[in-house]
Amino acid sequence: MEEAAKSSVMRLGRSCGRAFVYCAKPRAFRRRHKRTMSSLFSPLRLRDVTLRNRVAVSPMCEYSSADGFANDWHVVHLGSRAVGGASLVLTEAIAVTADGRISPQDLGIWQDAHVEELARIARFCTGQGAAWGTQLAHAGRKASTFRPWDDGRGAVPPEAGGWTPVAPTTDPFDPTYPVPQALDEAGIAAIVRAFADGARRTLAAGGSVLEIHGAHGYLVHEFLSPLVNRRTDRWGGSFENRTRLPLEIVRAVRGVWPERFPLFVRLSATDWVPDGWDIEQTVLLARLLREEGVDLVDVSSGGAVPVPPGTIPAGPLYQTPFAERVRREAGISTGTVGMITEPADAEAIVADGRADLVFLARELLRDPYWPLFAARVLGADAAWPPQYQRAIGDRATMRVPSAV
Repeated sequence: MEEAAKSSVMRLGRSCGRAFVYCAKPRAFRRRHKRTMSSLFSPLRLRDVTLRNRVAVSPMCEYSSADGFANDWHVVHLGSRAVGGASLVLTEAIAVTADGRISPQDLGIWQDAHVEELARIARFCTGQGAAWGTQLAHAGRKASTFRPWDDGRGAVPPEAGGWTPVAPTTDPFDPTYPVPQALDEAGIAAIVRAFADGARRTLAAGGSVLEIHGAHGYLVHEFLSPLVNRRTDRWGGSFENRTRLPLEIVRAVRGVWPERFPLFVRLSATDWVPDGWDIEQTVLLARLLREEGVDLVDVSSGGAVPVPPGTIPAGPLYQTPFAERVRREAGISTGTVGMITEPADAEAIVADGRADLVFLARELLRDPYWPLFAARVLGADAAWPPQYQRAIGDRATMRVPSAV
């Protein structure tokens, strides 16, 4: 399966081409491509929410909160991507419990007091024409760790604000991570309720799209992966048992999340390790999620267990074949994410039916206004904020200055 994915990545990278870049185009090109019917800039209706295009802001951890509260950083970070033309702005992984944070500085939604600052972000993003929502998450055994730029690595000690995480078993992610406590029935039930409470608070903050994080080796993925979940009770072993937690969470969330609003689930399509979670199981789960009221599967990969360098064939569009297969075989809308940088590639993904949404992460960190310039490159219409309209034009090529 992994070898097939690698070959598909190579085909996609070549077939999509790399011709469309941000540099200014010749006049003849601009005349020929002034207005086209772009698939990337076509609207997408999901239940009663219509996204203005197919470019979504992927959840990106900022590790910049105190006690889970959003602040000015989050307003500017997320708001600038709404100004930049994205159709959907999702928060970073937002912890449904305090012990479900990746780091002590993670964004949170485990108390009603968090709603007020989140609502501030929602008001601004929706005022710019973007849908806004949260990615509900629990870090599981990957909780209570230092931020990437901190001096420390791995587990945060109690004296520095750390805690004992919870997980399917007591196995740590790696020797530097904290040793978790295995969840019992009451603990699992409390987490399911916490996801539902997070959905209720998202709605109170003004959200219209909700994503459940079931990927990247965090709690839901830990239950899915046979490499991590070695339980022998009704929560482990068989496919039915390992998928019980995400299905219970989806049912609880759908119980409080309005029918008029779409629900997404992010999944890792493969652990990139033999005998782990794989694309075949992902397709089967996606079918079950569709029946429970999930509208889109946001397809990523990896994160359950450490893998040697070079195991993952990271490259342009390397995860898109997974989204394409889930879309085709599970009959559900999908989003794709991972090293998508070129407008032509994003356009081809949607035009060729590989995915319905293109989630951008690091490329939007580099350029919050990527959608506006991508629309010009593709000859599509995209509304610039009136405050910025005097800057409408092709982006200049950036060159490294020659040595003097």
